[in-house]
Amino acid sequence: MLKNSWFIVKSVLYIINTYREVGRKYAHFCCSKGGNLASKTIDLVQKLITPIVESLGYEIVDIEFAKKQNGQNLTIVIDNPNGIKIEDCEKVHNAINEPLDELNPTDDVPYTLNVSSPGLDRPIKNQKDFLRNKGKEVEIKLFAPQNGKKIFVGNLEEMNENNVSIISGKQKITLDLKTVAIILPVIKF
Repeated sequence: MLKNSWFIVKSVLYIINTYREVGRKYAHFCCSKGGNLASKTIDLVQKLITPIVESLGYEIVDIEFAKKQNGQNLTIVIDNPNGIKIEDCEKVHNAINEPLDELNPTDDVPYTLNVSSPGLDRPIKNQKDFLRNKGKEVEIKLFAPQNGKKIFVGNLEEMNENNVSIISGKQKITLDLKTVAIILPVIKF
């Protein structure tokens, strides 16, 4: 219950939407163009907004361009060491809104711009995330079961380009990152 409530609160508080109606509409944009246009859009957006976002004191955690229930969405996930508040999202949104309009990274396809925090349950994806979570309790979900288990929980011990290790009880468990679907911090309320 609390986990679902937090997700709703996070969604309401940390996402600022601006819907853009521009020029032509592509009804079958995602289906016919596939991921290539999405990855090109993400690359263009990242090159444009990274210096803007960093100059404001934030880092870009993720950029996603995907079709959602309300149409195309460009989602920028930001963070900084002090955490993210709704005012931070608004500040970044306002700073990147006009440059994105000028760039037109979607070739006139209408989209909703979202700026959000990574949330408490931010996935651990890279070395920076690992350092932030080293020694903390995490949940590792695998693509397929290993030794009859698909989920492992323990304290994050080591992570490199090939493996991740946790301490579960008194046992050290090392998993190949190629088998890992996601690593999430364990949130306790």
